[in-house]
Amino acid sequence: MNKVLYPFILSFIASISTVLGYFIIYLKCNIKKIITFSLSFATSVMITISLTDLIPSSFVYLSEFIFFYKVLIMFFFLILGIFLSYYISLKVDSNNSLERVGIISMLAIILHNIPEGIITFMVSKVNLNLGLKLSIAIGLHNIPEGISIAVPLYFATKKKSKTFLIVLISGLSELLGSILAYLFLSKYINNFIIGCIFSLTAGIMLNISLTEILKEAIKYKEKKYLILGLLLGTIVMLLSHFIL
Repeated sequence: MNKVLYPFILSFIASISTVLGYFIIYLKCNIKKIITFSLSFATSVMITISLTDLIPSSFVYLSEFIFFYKVLIMFFFLILGIFLSYYISLKVDSNNSLERVGIISMLAIILHNIPEGIITFMVSKVNLNLGLKLSIAIGLHNIPEGISIAVPLYFATKKKSKTFLIVLISGLSELLGSILAYLFLSKYINNFIIGCIFSLTAGIMLNISLTEILKEAIKYKEKKYLILGLLLGTIVMLLSHFIL
């Protein structure tokens, strides 16, 4: 029983940490400064995760292939992720650019969280200690992901309850991934599929962070807070790699 229960608990803890990002909307600061800092922070976190975690992990999981084919497969799914995120952005219909960023971030993070939940469940089922470390690392980077949804949506709509619900749903999509892994996918997922998912996710996150989230942050012309958010997000994620 515990071998099944503990992976779900770890996945839930990692997923619910997304909600912590929601509470930044209660800070009593200049709105432009909050938005600029929050979005630039989320941007640097997503870029750092993609470059230092997702892409290297994809390379490791594709270890059965020679170097040339590894790079080819990674590049293909990276580009596919970029095109997929571009398609998502085309389908988001909103005249408010800030709300648009929040919606696109939500969709991208759900696409990211479901395979992440699958992997957390599978790793935790095999090695609980490794699963614990993985869930802590995921929980840390889920907080700025929550920020990337909550800040633009709240300041575009001024609806706290709706914003909270959307952030919660985005976070719990990771738990959904664990449930799917338990019910259907655990015997079909292999290293090749995981490696492809990591590259695909990296493509989605790189494209959305650079073309949507960062673009919106720059618009508010708060250069000091933009640079501070970018630097702090990168430092936090690099430190999390060293600590964990």
